[in-house]
Amino acid sequence: MLVILKTPEFRHLFTDYRALLPYSILGICAGVAAAGVILAFDVLIASLTGLWLEPGKGYESLPQWQRFALPVVGAMVLGLAFHYIPSVHREVGIVHVLSRMHSHYGRLPIRNLVTQILAGAFALATGQSGGREGPGVHLGAAINSDLGRRLDLPDNSQRILIACGTAGAISFAFNTPLAGVIFAMEVIVAEYTVVGFTPVILAAVSASVIGVIAGVGEPVFSIPAVAPTSLWELPFVMLLGALSGIAVVSFLLLLKLCLKLGHWPIALRFTIAGLVVGSLGIAIPQVLGMGYDTLNGAVAGQFAPVFLLLIMAAKIIATATAVGMGMPIGLIGPNLLIGACLGAGLGAFGAALVPELSSDPALYALIGMGACMAAVLNAPLAALLAVVELSQNVSIVFPALLAVVTATITRSVFRQQSAHQTILRHLKREISSDPASQMMQGTAVQSAMTRDFAEVPEHISAEQREDYRDQLYSWIVVERDGQTLFVLDGDDFARLLESTAAEETMNLAEIELRRWSVGTIRSGATLQEALDTLNSKAVESLLVKDFSIREGRAVRGILNRDMIDRFYLNKL
Repeated sequence: MLVILKTPEFRHLFTDYRALLPYSILGICAGVAAAGVILAFDVLIASLTGLWLEPGKGYESLPQWQRFALPVVGAMVLGLAFHYIPSVHREVGIVHVLSRMHSHYGRLPIRNLVTQILAGAFALATGQSGGREGPGVHLGAAINSDLGRRLDLPDNSQRILIACGTAGAISFAFNTPLAGVIFAMEVIVAEYTVVGFTPVILAAVSASVIGVIAGVGEPVFSIPAVAPTSLWELPFVMLLGALSGIAVVSFLLLLKLCLKLGHWPIALRFTIAGLVVGSLGIAIPQVLGMGYDTLNGAVAGQFAPVFLLLIMAAKIIATATAVGMGMPIGLIGPNLLIGACLGAGLGAFGAALVPELSSDPALYALIGMGACMAAVLNAPLAALLAVVELSQNVSIVFPALLAVVTATITRSVFRQQSAHQTILRHLKREISSDPASQMMQGTAVQSAMTRDFAEVPEHISAEQREDYRDQLYSWIVVERDGQTLFVLDGDDFARLLESTAAEETMNLAEIELRRWSVGTIRSGATLQEALDTLNSKAVESLLVKDFSIREGRAVRGILNRDMIDRFYLNKL
């Protein structure tokens, strides 16, 4: 299949963002690639964790001094390593993916992928309070961005590749392909199109298949069959949604506080994060690591209600501090645990107060998971579908939807953005999601450029003039010794040929005609990159060149602002 993708004819199909068949094939390849790199990430985490934990045992089995020392020493080692890594290669996670999509046309550096897989695995193995889903999204997106570059695909395909990698990552991590698809479209791409959905769906399914083949396709969480028993529970569900929103607001406020320390040395910040996690781990070891075993215990009712709330509070403090200090870990898994602890604890209190009207506390744990995930990511639909897929129970949709909406509204009442938007705002990085920007980023320059041009020398003899007079071109590229001087309008050039004496040799650089200043751009670039180039280089037109040709850079077309405007208006 990759051989087909490498052919020039097939690569050209990707210049049109509506090309369904090639993007469908690409989606399958992207899902397999994402699953492969995340599988390697999981194996690395398990291998490192096995150095100090016995198989099947959690951090609770360690003595107190190790529960403190492990995250502290791990954070110090990471901080020292990050001190010697250039700051541009330290950026990892979902925030890095979002930032590169909108400021670097979706090109994710492979060095950041290496940082994420090594540092992320080490951080999680040493008990830092975080999740593997954020790193997984980065790995899935980055490996597919690199795949696009290796196949020399146009840059507009990067958005679809990143979405496919994201969907594959979430699908592989939780065995929830539908939630992975919606998460990719709702959080990463922020765009819903039929053409966009199809390859992303195929990527999610492909990643799930790889998970099954590799023996990791079983559900991550053990969710019992639960369902609401009465409509009288709905006010209680709304209360759970509101409290979940407040818990997320607390998480975001602490995250903001830690982000303000971003100017401190990174080794010091990591050490502080390790000290916070280690100190909490002495009394509440469930705060250490990803916490999947703790989440399963909360859903199964293995903890007392008060202790569940203590785990929730500790997880908020530990994760917000670790993420805010820049640890290369995710926040989706911890917020699922926060919601599960809050829901299970609240459900247990409700069952004790009004047992005849209360459902199983596991129901509220599941609803709390969806509510917190929706609020912290600003992804209500993805959270709802994750809850449904994890529980494999559609009867939970109505109460979960009510809690998800209530939690999201509660967060908005406190004027808080999603966690990733909060970090991006702190970094002063603007993310454009308007339809015009989406279309410009998803369309290659070849879709709007004109191929109706001729390359002529600066000096034109009488014999050459007769050749040019026989054909009419929209644009004329004037060159001197292989270097482009400027561009002329084809009609102006034709009138010039008619108005000068046949025996004269013309010097186009000395004749008074409207000259268009010119720059260059790769044939695989997007229209957004073309607009940025026109603005940054202060030129009026661009020569679209095929930079993949080793001997010279052949001009494929001409593009200017008017052509881009016409293309956009025709797509409205």
